[in-house]
Amino acid sequence: MSKLSLSCLYPFSRVKTVDSQEIIFDHNNKAAVVELRPDERYKPICSHCGELADGIHSNHKRQLLDLSLAEHRIKIDYNYRKVKCSKCNSIAVEELEVCEPGGPRVTRRLATYVKELCKHMTVKQVADNLNLDWKTVKAIDKHVLEKEHGETDYNDLKYIAIDELSYGKYHNYITIVLDFLTGRIIWIGRDRRSSTLDKFFSKMPEDNRKQIEAVAIDMWDPFIASVKKWCPQAHIVFDLFHIISQYNAVIDAVRREETARASMQNKKIIKGSRYMLFKNEENLTVEQIPRLNELLETNKNISTVYILKDQLKDVFKQPSKKDIAKKLNIWCELALESGYEPLKKFVKTLKRYEYGLLNYADYPIHTGILEGTNNKLQEIKRRAFGFHDLEYFILKAKQAFP
Repeated sequence: MSKLSLSCLYPFSRVKTVDSQEIIFDHNNKAAVVELRPDERYKPICSHCGELADGIHSNHKRQLLDLSLAEHRIKIDYNYRKVKCSKCNSIAVEELEVCEPGGPRVTRRLATYVKELCKHMTVKQVADNLNLDWKTVKAIDKHVLEKEHGETDYNDLKYIAIDELSYGKYHNYITIVLDFLTGRIIWIGRDRRSSTLDKFFSKMPEDNRKQIEAVAIDMWDPFIASVKKWCPQAHIVFDLFHIISQYNAVIDAVRREETARASMQNKKIIKGSRYMLFKNEENLTVEQIPRLNELLETNKNISTVYILKDQLKDVFKQPSKKDIAKKLNIWCELALESGYEPLKKFVKTLKRYEYGLLNYADYPIHTGILEGTNNKLQEIKRRAFGFHDLEYFILKAKQAFP
């Protein structure tokens, strides 16, 4: 056992170390203990309201973990007081800067260190690195994130994008609301129902709801119903990405029909062309270009739906609602002339949601920004080998997109 003065490592202004500012080291067990107590030269401060308290209610003691010193784990015997406060009419823990009142039994600086490590490492890696239990690391990180990101910030919202993300197994989903202008994740909720989005809007102050001018979503009726209910003034904009995604399903349906009726020789040409037909021309590989040209020359029906896809994209490049509506009507007529049943159903869908497609001319917003967000969230899930604690996952998501 040895004694060494290291008071400079504990520069908390409202506490002082016991026993002449000495830390007791146990080199055999690679541990050290320091005792801290309130400095009575300072008047106590209420941790609830931050104001000076009226007096002392009771004295307490607990042990905290602190940042390690070399290979020694530092423990603090922490003496603290509960105070009476007339400002907030409560009995609260005194604010001493050392730890978070009511939080995990660690110092604030250890909690901050754990949070920063958890941005780049898994909880288990951080636990192994700091020689802590993984549950302790998770509890520390979650508590810090709750203080920073637990409350939903509804301020300065003008354009928002809404989409869902597959979470876990068995088609479980979460709904993500993003600030289109900043990329900030505003809110995440379980499931993708109308009631899910209702929870988001119901807690938003009415003045903030009235400031929302446009909402980018896919053609999902539960989301549409919730937006119309809570933000009737907002213009609904349907995302081109989801429209093309639905059209790719049409291409695939025609491809399957043509494969079924093709000769053995032509089947070889069609085989393996699914994702090649979904790609934009500029994204085709050198090997795919001649294959695609051969397929389009061989099969007229596949060629027709493929050309219509490029023409559909051009519809939304028009400068005004009037021009988009005109081009869209022409495109729908061409699609119906083909006589393909999948195309007829797709045209019916476009007509039903035409109002949101035309709004793109005035509000060129989209949910494409959420695709990059979803990729990063999937990365967070993989790094954690899946989150069984949805609340923790939501906090990690907000941290990644502040």
